[in-house]
Amino acid sequence: MNIGIIGTGNMGTIMVEALIDGRAVSPSSMMITNRTKSKALLLKDKYKEIRVGANAEEVASQSDLLFICVKPLDIFNMLDRINPHLSPEKCLVSITSPVSTSQIEKKVSCSTVRVIPSITNRALAGVTLITYGKNCSDHWKTNIEKIISKISVPVNIDEKITRVSSDIVSCGPAFFSYLLQSFIKAAVKETAIDKETATVFASEMIVGLGELLKQGHYTLPSLQEKVCVKGGITGEGIKVLDNELGDMFEHLFQATHAKFKEELEKVEIQYSNQ
Repeated sequence: MNIGIIGTGNMGTIMVEALIDGRAVSPSSMMITNRTKSKALLLKDKYKEIRVGANAEEVASQSDLLFICVKPLDIFNMLDRINPHLSPEKCLVSITSPVSTSQIEKKVSCSTVRVIPSITNRALAGVTLITYGKNCSDHWKTNIEKIISKISVPVNIDEKITRVSSDIVSCGPAFFSYLLQSFIKAAVKETAIDKETATVFASEMIVGLGELLKQGHYTLPSLQEKVCVKGGITGEGIKVLDNELGDMFEHLFQATHAKFKEELEKVEIQYSNQ
């Protein structure tokens, strides 16, 4: 099976690296391209057998399974460019949340899938969100599940929870990275610990936390209960969090959904006349 990837920005690069390092596909089976060719060539330097296409049209013509990793508002015109090179037996995968599979199906005749990855997939971990197009063949559903399971846990989601699922799975690492950095800064500011030491401690703590959950030793509530001994120091810290967090996370989801709505409206204008 020949794999094509159009767009090797941040997420496109992560997809290439994860798919190859997870042995989901071989470098020799992959052709990539990018508007700025130097980004694609960096990946070829790393994986010598990857082929770099001259443009999106060439990659589409040479691929059975094609990943489009470009910005939401760039997909519409990209589909016009590559559509002559798509056929019913092929499969097209978009990795952007605002463009639905039904919108893509208006413009192409092949199987369509939306796959929303996470930076955690680079470590062959985390979740990848999947939504299949109405006309996606069983053949491609099976193949997509097989490929994605090499780099993450594939989860099929309903369209109505696309944004919140992406907030948790895809944006979540950035949100909690920000919180962890704030945790470290406060430790340095309020105590004698230096930033480097605090960063090591906090990083190893979060890795260990992940392992406890992954290995099934605790759930989130039971872990908190286990550490938070009644009348102890941890409990005092939890009181501060309880008092000061307030509606912060509710506001976070309100903000991401408001931005998502803006993007949906812009995308809808593009596809409304199809």
